Amino acid sequence: MITFLTDNVSMPPLNVPKTIKWMQLVAANYGFVVGNLNYIFCDDDKILQVNQEFLQHDYYTDVITFDYSTSTVLSGDVFISLDTVRSNAQMVADTFERELDRILIHALLHLTGQGDKTPETKQVMTQKEEQALVLRNQL
Repeated sequence: MITFLTDNVSMPPLNVPKTIKWMQLVAANYGFVVGNLNYIFCDDDKILQVNQEFLQHDYYTDVITFDYSTSTVLSGDVFISLDTVRSNAQMVADTFERELDRILIHALLHLTGQGDKTPETKQVMTQKEEQALVLRNQL
């Protein structure tokens, strides 16, 4: 079950049924099913608080993923700062909606085991994000 929640922000424009179908399809492409997956949309203040409290990081970020997955069932809590998504979209000259889709699937790819800490794994992550975005456009 995928849920979308908000914390001190309005719900972003999201076609929920299509987004859930897309995420389930991407998970299946990597051999997973989606269990309990909560996306919490928030502002920069909240994501900084989460980053400081749980990860001991003192900086803003676009997404923080807490992984509760077991074997082939993806589960977790994903905090997404809509403020940072918006500024990232402007920085890369893309739409807010496309950048939000990229971050949604970025978190899901992390849950499947994809990393992005090195230049090589970051490049692979970007390729997988792009493949998933193409798939979304086909739905």
